[in-house]
Amino acid sequence: MSALTSLLLLNYIAKQLPQLVGKGLPWDVVVEFVVLSLPFTIAMTLPMAVLVATLHAFSRLAADSEITAFKASGLSLPRIMAPVVFAGLILSLAMVWFNDQVMPAANYALATLGNDIARKKPTFALRPQVINQVAPGSAIFLRAGHLEGGSSEMRDVTIYDFSDAAHRRTIRADSGHIELSPDGRDLILTLKTGFMNELSRTEPARLERVFFTTNLVRVRGIGNDLERNTRGGEKSDRERTVCELQAQLNNAVRTRDSIFAGIKSLDPPAARALGARTAVVGSGGAFCAAKRLFRVKTAEAATVAALAAQAGGPPPQAPPQAPAQAPAQAPVRTDSAPKSSAGMQVVTQNPAAAIPPSAGIVRTPAAGADEPLARPVLIESMKLQLAGVDAIVAGNQVEIEKKFAIATACVIFALLGAPIAFRFPRGGVGLTIGVSLAVFGVYYCGLLVGEELARRGYVHPFIAMWGTNAILLLIGVVLTARLGHEGTTHRGSEFTDQLGRLADQIRARFGRKTVAG
Repeated sequence: MSALTSLLLLNYIAKQLPQLVGKGLPWDVVVEFVVLSLPFTIAMTLPMAVLVATLHAFSRLAADSEITAFKASGLSLPRIMAPVVFAGLILSLAMVWFNDQVMPAANYALATLGNDIARKKPTFALRPQVINQVAPGSAIFLRAGHLEGGSSEMRDVTIYDFSDAAHRRTIRADSGHIELSPDGRDLILTLKTGFMNELSRTEPARLERVFFTTNLVRVRGIGNDLERNTRGGEKSDRERTVCELQAQLNNAVRTRDSIFAGIKSLDPPAARALGARTAVVGSGGAFCAAKRLFRVKTAEAATVAALAAQAGGPPPQAPPQAPAQAPAQAPVRTDSAPKSSAGMQVVTQNPAAAIPPSAGIVRTPAAGADEPLARPVLIESMKLQLAGVDAIVAGNQVEIEKKFAIATACVIFALLGAPIAFRFPRGGVGLTIGVSLAVFGVYYCGLLVGEELARRGYVHPFIAMWGTNAILLLIGVVLTARLGHEGTTHRGSEFTDQLGRLADQIRARFGRKTVAG
C-alpha cells in the first residue's frame, strides 16, 4: 500500500507543481497540501493493495509447497482463504467510514487550500534580457540588461509603466538595486543615473523628460501573505458525505417530480414521450436510515404539544396575527391619466380589480388578451429544467454508489486473488504484477465508463457503479467453488497440465504420421 500510494501521490503532486512552485509558500503549507492529498489517493490504492498482497501471499505459499502441507493436514483451500476474505470484509467496512467521513472533509479542505494558494501572487523572479511583468495583472514591466550574480544589482534598466491610461511612462537607468520592503509586500527599485519619459495620449505632440541621479520606485502588492479562507464555501459532490448527498438527491427528486407533473398537466403526450420518473433506489437511503438509528432524535413540535397536553397544560399557541387589512392603493403608470407636477402620470388603482398572483403561466401583455403564452415554448423550457434536474439526480447517486462500490472492492479482490494464485502456483512476481494490472485496468475502466454512462442517463447509476463489482465477484465465487476440483500437481496448475497433455497428443499424432510416411 505504501508503494502504490507513493506512486499515485507523486503523480498527483507532479501535476500540481505549477500551482505550488514560485509563490514563496512556507513549508508547512506544502506539507498540509500533501497530507490532504492522501485520503482520496488511499481510497483508490487500498483495494489495489489488497489484491497485490493476496496474490503475492498465496503465490508464495503455493510455490513453497505450503499449500500442499495445509491440504495434507486436512485443511481445504476455501478454509485457508477464510481469514483473508474476513480481513477484506473488515477493510471494506472501514473504507465505508473512510469514504463517507474522512475523504469528503479532506477533499473540501484541499479545495479550499488550493483556492487560497491560487489567490496568492507568485514571488517576483527577475530574468535578464527579458521583459518581466512585475506581477500578474500588473501594467508595469521591467527589463534588466545584466544582473550581477548572487546580488540584487542590475545594469541597463528599463521600466515600462502602463498603469495610467492617460499617460505612458518609460524609465531608463544605467544601474539599479532591487529589494523587497520589510513587510515583504512591496518591491522597491533604487535607480541610478537615468531619465524618465512621459507621453500623454491627449497631447501626443508633447513629451516630458526628467533627468535624475537617484530615483526611488515602489511597486505595491508584489509579495503577499497566504490568506486562509476560514468561512468556507459551497461544497462539490466529492466534498459531501453520503447523507449530505442523499439530502441533496431527495430535494432534486422532489423538484424533478414537480416539473414532470407540470409537463404532464400541460401536455400529456409530451410527458408520455419523456417517460415517467421512477423513485430513486440506491444505497444512500438505507445507509442514512441506519445511521439515524444510532443517533438521538430531536423532538418535533407535535411531540412537544402532545407532552404538554398529557401534562394538563395548554399546547403552545401561535403568536396572534394582525387583522387583515385592505390592500393599500398603489400608484401605477397609465397612458390616459393626467400628469402630476413631477411629470409622472398617476392613477388610483381599484383594490378589487387587483391582479392575482401568477399561477405559473405568463400572459401576453396586449390589452384584453387572456390567452396564455405559446404553450410549446413553456413546455420546452420545462423540459430543459427537467434535464438539468435529472443530471443533478444522476450525479448525486453516482457519487453515493461509487463510495460504497470502491469500499466493497477490498473483499472482492481478496476473494478473487486467492483462487488465481492457487491455479498458478509457480507464477511468482510475474503473476502478481500481470494479474494486478489486468484487474486494475478492468475495474477502474469499468468505473470510469459506468460513471460517464450514468451521468448521461444511459445506465442506472446503481448498475453502472456496481456492475464491475458484480462481474468480478461472480468470477471470484466461480473460481473459489472450483477449488475442490482442481488438478494441481507439483509440476504446475491444472491449466498447465492440460496444455502439457494437449502438446503430448499433438506430438504423438504427428509422430505416427511421420513414421507411417
